[in-house]
Amino acid sequence: MATFPSIDPVYGFQKRSKPVQRTVRFADGYEHRILFGLDAHTNPKVYSLKFDVTETDSDTIETFLDARALDQASFDWTPHGESSSSKYVCDSWNKSIPYLDRAIITATFREVFEP
Repeated sequence: MATFPSIDPVYGFQKRSKPVQRTVRFADGYEHRILFGLDAHTNPKVYSLKFDVTETDSDTIETFLDARALDQASFDWTPHGESSSSKYVCDSWNKSIPYLDRAIITATFREVFEP
């Protein structure tokens, strides 16, 4: 299993949670909600990240993400402030080069649950 390079995103990233649940609505207005999946896998996290780095570090990040995209593989990453790593995929990312030897990469890391 590959581990994301030791390059930290800038502060101000977003963390989203959306528990996986199923809802049944009855004709009388009542509804029943249940979490769908195993207990630990019902609330995946999604991080919107921004990396403001050197061109060399941006190439490292981009090469890493390109390699994972080719074989649809997940990678280990430890979000800032978390005590352990989890498995993530990055479905898309953008790179801009605002000036010489600097690059900004924005990416969305989506938590996945795999053996």
